[in-house]
Amino acid sequence: MAANGIYIKKRILAPNEDSVFAIYNFAVQLSALLLKLIALFHPKIKLFVEGRKAAIPYLQQNISPGDSIIWVHTASLGEFEQGLPIIEQLKKNYPEHRILVTFFSPSGYEVKKNTSAADLVTYLPMDTKKNAKKFLDLVNPKLVIFVKYEIWPNYLRALSQKSTPTLLISALFKESQIYFKGYGGFMRKTLRHFTHIFVQDAKSIALLSGIGIENTDISGDTRFDRVIEILERDNSLAFMENFKNGRQVLVAGSTWPGDEEVLVPYINTGESSLKFVLAPHNIKPEHINKLKSSITKKTILYSELENKDLSNCEVLIIDTIGLLTKIYSYADISYVGGGFATGLHNTLEPAVYGIPVIIGSKLQRI
Repeated sequence: MAANGIYIKKRILAPNEDSVFAIYNFAVQLSALLLKLIALFHPKIKLFVEGRKAAIPYLQQNISPGDSIIWVHTASLGEFEQGLPIIEQLKKNYPEHRILVTFFSPSGYEVKKNTSAADLVTYLPMDTKKNAKKFLDLVNPKLVIFVKYEIWPNYLRALSQKSTPTLLISALFKESQIYFKGYGGFMRKTLRHFTHIFVQDAKSIALLSGIGIENTDISGDTRFDRVIEILERDNSLAFMENFKNGRQVLVAGSTWPGDEEVLVPYINTGESSLKFVLAPHNIKPEHINKLKSSITKKTILYSELENKDLSNCEVLIIDTIGLLTKIYSYADISYVGGGFATGLHNTLEPAVYGIPVIIGSKLQRI
């Protein structure tokens, strides 16, 4: 229960933890089978399945018995950005170690599989006892860091059995999560496998204390460290200089169809002095072409820029990845997508430039 904003420890009546853990393991196995079937019809799920199939062979080919490895696991691109300041500092402090980064989602892996920040990049095999043992026997990490919400019971149990130091960073806990429910005993036990948990706020500390977890500290959100680094680097882009041409620019980043349904009518009827850059979350050709055809003003795609004069274009659509944080530096006003769809994307990236940030109504991920 909550009193004066503090979560008070209470006795939680729960079903047998071993029984719930057995159900979890069955659900993971069943999910793996279902995903293989869905992959026959869904390109993104195919990447998810095929990438995991290749993970162990990739590691076998690229890890030598004498390697000292620090393993950092992230869910997707956003969590990778949260972990990046830590990864970069680890490389400076422990140059003799190799950094392994694993991803859960294709959205993260496909963008960052060639990143220079890590020595090894792959998918994390599904969280089964067999996969956890095979993975950890092969990698034998000296230190493990999980980012934010990535909490996998079989991997953490196996790491604990090996006495491997394991940290959770930038964690954020809420009363609605399974750890604080009567049926969440096996997940509470999983949290206790972490050597230390670094959280973003005092409420998370109080919630964890309420279930008997005290090995915690408030360290804030590493995304702030990341965006400060972005601000300090060279963000110049010649094509943006040409496109802006002294005009004011609205940059809409990580947009989903729900966002575009709001933005496109405004673009088509808005004042002529304002230019627009759209960087959709989905950059598949069919979506990009549909988006371009819906805009009545002079529009050009990033993939069409070669030898083109952009100064007379009104709308630029970014049909590639990896440029958005630099493009925000040219914005006079920004819109961050997801607020009419799946949940808000990172508002810090444009905010660090000191510009107004517009968002939709879904604020759960702010």
